[in-house]
Amino acid sequence: MSTAETTTLDSVDILKIMQLLPHRYPFLMVDRIVDIDGDRKARGLKNVTANEPHFQGHFPDYPVMPGVLIIEGMAQTAGAICQKATGGDSTSIVYFMTIDNAKFRKPVVPGDLLEYHVTQTKKRGNIWRFDCLAVVDDAKVAEATISAMLVAASEK
Repeated sequence: MSTAETTTLDSVDILKIMQLLPHRYPFLMVDRIVDIDGDRKARGLKNVTANEPHFQGHFPDYPVMPGVLIIEGMAQTAGAICQKATGGDSTSIVYFMTIDNAKFRKPVVPGDLLEYHVTQTKKRGNIWRFDCLAVVDDAKVAEATISAMLVAASEK
């Protein structure tokens, strides 16, 4: 790429995310995806609000977003960009395959803007692997390596 060329990064709103993924409230963990570079990388955004159902029990006097839901948000961001890069039609579905090296650094609480930074590290056929980082206010709150598989809807 010459220095005069620039990469145009794409974004998708919640309506497009709902076309790309089968998830719905209360299990849709990403509100917007920005800075999409094909299936190579993207940044998912999640506005964490106090009225989300998991905060009723986790924990009533000190609401903390469960780590598993942070991981799920990373996976949904990665899955959405895989779907988008391959055409995003309803003839395929993305399955979450693995979580490796998950680490949680700091609690995520209502009022936070949670960013999921996903970067593809490997792609072989219909399987992708991503390094993922969750960030709030420029501070790392979680990280993991995940893999996902795109499968024809008729095979599910």
